[in-house]
Amino acid sequence: MTLVLQADLERDLRGLGVAAGGVLLVHASLSRLGTVVGGEQAVVRALLDVLGPDGTLVMPAQSWQLCDPAYLADPSVPPSRYDDVRAALPAYDPAWTPTRTMGLVAEALRTLPGTVRSAHPHRSFVAHGPRAAEVLARHDLDDPVGEGSPLAALHALDAHVLLLGVGYDRCTALHLAEARSGLALPTVRNGAPLLVDGAREWVWFDEPVVDDADFEAVGAVVSASGHETAGTVADAAARLVPLRALVDLAADWFRRTRGAVRP
Repeated sequence: MTLVLQADLERDLRGLGVAAGGVLLVHASLSRLGTVVGGEQAVVRALLDVLGPDGTLVMPAQSWQLCDPAYLADPSVPPSRYDDVRAALPAYDPAWTPTRTMGLVAEALRTLPGTVRSAHPHRSFVAHGPRAAEVLARHDLDDPVGEGSPLAALHALDAHVLLLGVGYDRCTALHLAEARSGLALPTVRNGAPLLVDGAREWVWFDEPVVDDADFEAVGAVVSASGHETAGTVADAAARLVPLRALVDLAADWFRRTRGAVRP
């Protein structure tokens, strides 16, 4: 694997088209980049340095461990213990609750001083920069990736999406396209331990069922549309695409493709 310095990352990010002053939603795999000196911290630092003081870096920071046990249906947790699990889970704390399955780069951004995090206990986003509060201001329990989410704010702010060593199957912005497709989405019961007026409380809510099974297929359409800039950052394949174009194109694709097979 290539030995990669922060300066190499910055050079390649600029070459791909990441611009200073923008709002950037990043999904990244550290292992795909090569042997990065400084690891995940160097990746975060490179992204922030390229964006500059007027830019804002955003990443998903999901914490699935706080989902309702019946929703997770973990075979190691018998249904007879679900109430015990609900009572034992710690309340969601934006500053302390760790991410799960988001990778080391997202967790490094989460813990960086000055980073802020949205209020959703399962599907939060973190952001660092002058537009962070604006991006994260609203995150509805029952609409975690739709109009009540940071993704809608990112669309309004004309953000870009950077896929760094990962494919469109990891692209959370495509869930906003699902919501905007006009197709009816089923809902599922979920819940989480939250702090309500300073006291821990289990809160129930219903949320849309999302589906990423065809995200790679719609990603191929996006790649062929001319909106995407493809290249490499260190050893990783990288894609940079305007979030508005991505979401608008994908919403239409879902409407036509999913709508053809779903009543």
